[in-house]
Amino acid sequence: MAKVGIVMGSDSDMPVMSKAADMLEKFGIDYEMTIISAHREPDVFFEYARTAEEKGFKVIIAGAGMAAHLPGMCAAIFPMPVIGIPMHTTSLGGRDSLYSIVQMPSGIPVATVAIGGGANAAILAAKILAVSDPELLQKVKDYAAELKGQVEAKDAKLKEVGYRQYMSEQKR
Repeated sequence: MAKVGIVMGSDSDMPVMSKAADMLEKFGIDYEMTIISAHREPDVFFEYARTAEEKGFKVIIAGAGMAAHLPGMCAAIFPMPVIGIPMHTTSLGGRDSLYSIVQMPSGIPVATVAIGGGANAAILAAKILAVSDPELLQKVKDYAAELKGQVEAKDAKLKEVGYRQYMSEQKR
């Protein structure tokens, strides 16, 4: 199966990036996880981005905070889709990373998910890969059906017990 590169600028990004890894595993997608600072070790970063295609990567999920150049620089070098995950920051709540990732120059797109959106980044990667993989497409459809079932079960419970009991059970 196609590989996904998961790259983060710091180990402090691991809680978010691990959600991407967990979701890729759920879909049976092979991935490689790496910590590389685009600012502190640019030579290592450039080598990673240059060789990602040779490694078989079809998508890169890149997470970074503050001056979040990692996803954009991946997109500048890697010729296939890059999904950026902005990280929450203490100074601006992640808006700084969001703007750094989403405001890319023309011709260098980065698909961007919500601040801390590791799971959604992996789901987007799965959908990209599913374009040419019918088995993976079925897994994506099954996952969507699973989510739908969860919502329907919650609605049925709400109707059964009423909102007060439902809310009191939510607080536990």
